Amino acid sequence: MQSNIGFDVELACKPEVAAFFDEDTNTFSYVVRDPGSNACAVVDSVLDIDYAAGRITTDSVDKIIDYIRQNNLELEWIIETHVHADHLSAAPYIQDALGGKLGIGDRIVTVQETFGDIFNAGTEFARDGSQFDHLFADGDEYTVGTMRCHVLHTPGHTPACMVHVMGDAAFVGDTLFMPDGGTARADFPGGDARTLFRSIARVLSLPGEVRLFMCHDYMPGGREVEYETTVAAERENNIHVHEGITEDEFVQMRESRDVTLGMPRLILPSLQVNMRAGHLPPEDSNGMVYLKLPINAL
Repeated sequence: MQSNIGFDVELACKPEVAAFFDEDTNTFSYVVRDPGSNACAVVDSVLDIDYAAGRITTDSVDKIIDYIRQNNLELEWIIETHVHADHLSAAPYIQDALGGKLGIGDRIVTVQETFGDIFNAGTEFARDGSQFDHLFADGDEYTVGTMRCHVLHTPGHTPACMVHVMGDAAFVGDTLFMPDGGTARADFPGGDARTLFRSIARVLSLPGEVRLFMCHDYMPGGREVEYETTVAAERENNIHVHEGITEDEFVQMRESRDVTLGMPRLILPSLQVNMRAGHLPPEDSNGMVYLKLPINAL
């Protein structure tokens, strides 16, 4: 398969990857360590929320912070692969504890425009991505310690989805699941099944030995939880996009499947927090913070 990613993957660079699984949201967060130094990045952190009680806690993210401290790592980047619709980001909490720069794809502005209107966020909510320290564009390169990292814009699930390639490891967000899990849905505002297929084709044009790390696993068939596969395994075995599946076949499958799916349980609190880079909305006049529940908006 010919690559159309625009850079050479550094297969000899093999970062150490520690995975942290949040059972409540089926989400993986990662600490990615540069093999040549003590520098690291955090990918897709989770803030705990008891939605029924309106209570936010930090048990999940505290495990990540403890791991970084116990291993004497220096946090350089906090990466969001996209604006998550199924969990709240813990990025500001990590940043307050350990520092680091917070980055997301530059199409965050599209998401902010859409959901800023849905949540009637008002003029206090900037729709320019300024809540983040860095906005990545397709093809951007950055470093974690001595390790060169590359960014692929992979829209389709959301407009702002990005895959981050760090050495021989790629963090795919919601674009792909494990081979028996298939692919992300494409029916959220700004999503598109045809665009998703083309984005996945870019990811699967990476060298076959590249390690792929999932953002979610729903354990189809009741198997044990898994989070790591390879490009070669996805090409051969992914139930939705294995080699031989045409774009039209994928679009028909994806669109037919998506109309049967309900909204994620935490989509409404997640989006209004994550579009703010993990910050809660501003306090109301009584000093309390509120999350909105727009009726019939999705």
